[in-house]
Amino acid sequence: MTRTEEAPVDRKPTMAVPFFRPSITEAEIEQVAECLRSGWLTTGPRVRAFEQRFAEFVGAKNAIAVTSCTAALHLAVEALNLHAGQGVLVPTLTFAATAEVVRYQGAVPILVDCDPASLNMDLADAERKLQAVCSGDIFQGLDPHTVGMIPVHVGGLMMDLGRIDAFARRHGLWVVEDAAHAVPAAYRAGPAHHWRRCGGNTAAVSCFSFYSNKPMTTGEGGMATTDHDELAQRIRRMSLHGLSHDAWDRYSGNGSWDYRIVAPGFKYNLTDIAASLGLNQLERAEAMRRDRQTLAENYLRDLASVDEIELPPRVPDRVHAWHLFPIRLRLNRLAVDRDAFLELLRRRGVACSVHWRPLHLHPYYQEAFGWKEQDFPVATAEWQRLISLPLFPGMREEEQAYVVLVLRDLCRRYGVQKIVTTGRPTQPR
Repeated sequence: MTRTEEAPVDRKPTMAVPFFRPSITEAEIEQVAECLRSGWLTTGPRVRAFEQRFAEFVGAKNAIAVTSCTAALHLAVEALNLHAGQGVLVPTLTFAATAEVVRYQGAVPILVDCDPASLNMDLADAERKLQAVCSGDIFQGLDPHTVGMIPVHVGGLMMDLGRIDAFARRHGLWVVEDAAHAVPAAYRAGPAHHWRRCGGNTAAVSCFSFYSNKPMTTGEGGMATTDHDELAQRIRRMSLHGLSHDAWDRYSGNGSWDYRIVAPGFKYNLTDIAASLGLNQLERAEAMRRDRQTLAENYLRDLASVDEIELPPRVPDRVHAWHLFPIRLRLNRLAVDRDAFLELLRRRGVACSVHWRPLHLHPYYQEAFGWKEQDFPVATAEWQRLISLPLFPGMREEEQAYVVLVLRDLCRRYGVQKIVTTGRPTQPR
């Protein structure tokens, strides 16, 4: 008998709280409708306007709108001339895209453990992994020359970019920023302590996601920003088949009908329909972030006294995007594991998620590169107690209160000192 069966939850859900709900206004719906009525649906003037305003918003010289953050990452590493057999440092605690774009180029993702506090890439472990590559302790039969790194701002909490820059310079690496969670996020660093937005010359290329549950959305979509004109030119060209001119230039009357294929590119261009939504979302991006911050502060306050839960850290000199609110269960204080706890939340009507199963625990990376659990002790342990709570702009007060109520109730019911079976407290697994 499982511990869940030993002490079943007898309460039925009184509310259904989704993991996320897109924040779409009537003004945004009207802008999309106006685009549909305009007769120009694919890459055109709205995409160009979206790119220009996004570049201004983050403080970048160039912005290129594409179909996804995955596309932006792929175009970035391609533009940086990543070759087969080369190595790139990638956090193991990330979504599939961060590493798979390295594989698209035939290169080797060198997985790195996470920092136990922030869950972002651990630069000390990155140093260890580089030394292990050089000494031949990992990757039997492979000898990847490491050329770059792709840090991820997990949940919207930016890493210390000063430390990343110093690390990259010391090892001669380029940096591509996986900022899928980090718009609008910012950090304050340097002698003058100026605030810098993520994507404003914070890496060679910064890559953003506008997927439906991200801090701002175009449904599906992404953006690459860079201050390097030659990288921007290559990314833009390769985003549409490697053509010398894009469709807008050829068909709008502002350019020639003719074009030349200058490289075997990809089909990654964003549509004007998506950009219409993005333009309006961008205007509300900071307001939506503030809504997320308010919700996060409510969770931090209302769950502070729950001993069975570890809350995300507060980091000074950061503007947190709060794409995610990840809690960690203190499993030594609970009589159920993370998966059982998730099921209990689901039964009570609270939709949650887990970010993420680390890459080294997926069959492909184990079989292709020989990664083992013990190579990443922090990520291996931490992901087993991670749960991402619902948090989204427009989340109603009663919805968040219900999430807190259910969490408190489950921790009270399944705390190891409170579950009694044969006269003794149930011990944790």
